[in-house]
Amino acid sequence: MNYNTCFHLLLGLFIPCSVVCLAMTARNLNSDQFVLLEFKDCIADPQNVLANNWSASTSVCNWIGVSCGIIHKRVIALNLTSMNLRGTIPPHLGNLSFLLSLDLSSNNLSGHLPKELGKLHRLRIIQLSYNRLNGEIPAWLGNLQRVQRLEMGNNIFTGTIPQALVNMSNLEILNLQFNQLSGQVPYSIFKISALKIVSLFSNSLSGSLPNDMCQHLAKLEGLYLSRNELSGNIPSSMGKCNNLQILALSYNQFTGIIPRSIGNLTRLEKLYLGLNNLEGQIPTPIFNISSLKTIFLSNNSLSSSLPNGLCYHCPMLEGLLLEHNELSGNIPSSMGECYQLQILNLAANKFSGLIPKSIFNSTMLQGIYLNDNSLEGSAIDHDWTFLSSLANCKHLKRIILSGNPLSGVLPTYIGNLSNSLRYFMASNCEIIGNIPMEIGNLSSMLDLELDYNKLSGFIPKSIRGLRKLQGLDLSSNKLEGPISESLCDLESLYKLFLGLNKLHGSIPSCLGNIYSLGYLYLNSNKLSSAIPSTLWNLKDILEIDLSSNHLINSYAIDVGNLRSLGKLNLSRNLLMGDILSTFGGLQTLVTLDLSNNKLYGQSPNHLVV
Repeated sequence: MNYNTCFHLLLGLFIPCSVVCLAMTARNLNSDQFVLLEFKDCIADPQNVLANNWSASTSVCNWIGVSCGIIHKRVIALNLTSMNLRGTIPPHLGNLSFLLSLDLSSNNLSGHLPKELGKLHRLRIIQLSYNRLNGEIPAWLGNLQRVQRLEMGNNIFTGTIPQALVNMSNLEILNLQFNQLSGQVPYSIFKISALKIVSLFSNSLSGSLPNDMCQHLAKLEGLYLSRNELSGNIPSSMGKCNNLQILALSYNQFTGIIPRSIGNLTRLEKLYLGLNNLEGQIPTPIFNISSLKTIFLSNNSLSSSLPNGLCYHCPMLEGLLLEHNELSGNIPSSMGECYQLQILNLAANKFSGLIPKSIFNSTMLQGIYLNDNSLEGSAIDHDWTFLSSLANCKHLKRIILSGNPLSGVLPTYIGNLSNSLRYFMASNCEIIGNIPMEIGNLSSMLDLELDYNKLSGFIPKSIRGLRKLQGLDLSSNKLEGPISESLCDLESLYKLFLGLNKLHGSIPSCLGNIYSLGYLYLNSNKLSSAIPSTLWNLKDILEIDLSSNHLINSYAIDVGNLRSLGKLNLSRNLLMGDILSTFGGLQTLVTLDLSNNKLYGQSPNHLVV
């Protein structure tokens, strides 16, 4: 057979095969196109993204959100995230037989998952988070054994987590957070050795965790089980999850001790065990994990003291949150070595001794919470010397020191604190002396609380510099003099508490111009003269207490404009005359006390007097 004869024979065989292959590809393309056009017809598309792009006259491989394979030109990825799509997922998607990735996240899709999706055996990625999908998580998902990422968080799924998910042996990410799932976490889930992330955060899951849960999870990097109803002990095998970087078990009902083995997690960055029922000591090895950035153990019953070398071994620490426990001893001076520290919360424990200046060495500090302990001030100079080291903390927003016997006086250099400071709370700290005028330098302050101390002298006029102030509590002190009109410059003030002092003179009428006021407490002072009529123009005020003063009324009290008022206490003054009918028109008024005056008339029946 000569060359030409062979060539024509081969050509005769090749052409029909090519035609057949092309026909098959075209048919498959048309099939995928038909499926997606059906999808478009079933889904509401308010932004017309699909309507303006998906057309039968163009190749499906050129459509927005669609990716095709190189060889067969079949649809392998569908990414329609954040397009505001609405409706239910149509069953036709189950016919995209070459699909590897399905991403419909961040839309408004609702309804159940169609069982036809169980035919997509090539799937590697399922991303359906941030929708309104409901019903139970279907067991047929376990048939999709090639899936590596199953993300269906932030939906409305109910029922239990199906045992069948254990068949997804290649699963690396399981995200079912923020649903309404209940029942026990299937122990079999913890046998999927490929898992890197398990996020079941914020459901209603109950039961305990298996003792050997980390036996098969050598690759696990993140375990998010917070905000459930899990109970029992934290498994001691947790220390075998060698790659764990984030352990989040907070807001549950775990009991017992914190396993010492957690100290073996040398890659751990964030430890969240707060708001459980844990007791005993904090294992010292935890404070030897050099990679730790956040330790959140708040609201348990943990005891013991903090190790002296805490920050030597945790140089990366950004947040130490241990409030509401039973921790005791001194605050280690070595805390000053935590140069990355942003949040220090040791509130509501049994810490004692002096507050070391060194703990404020971190220029990154944003919040300090030391309230409700037994911390003391310096017995030598009676000055809050520790505050001087805060001048370099340019990001500092909160200083909470209330409920400690710090004593001493507020130093003048309080005015040198960062202009970023928003909250300064030192209630019930046995502070004596005057309020320094330099406090007016804190121009970004939102809330200043110095109540239940022994402060004396006048309220400084410089307080007008706190133009953004929303809350001012100076009650239960020994302040004297008149109420300064400089307070009237605080146009954002919502709460003003000056009760239980020795203030005298008249109530400034300009207080009635602070229309943001919600609470006005001037009770138990020595105020005299007439109640300014401007106060009755504060339409949005919720509570007024002017009791136990020497106030008079030179006019009829007309509170008819106080549409939001819930409490009014004018008792123990020198008021005279009739109780006007305007009280009866206040539908929100619950508590009215006009006793121990020289008033007459009858209070409205619906009030608590």
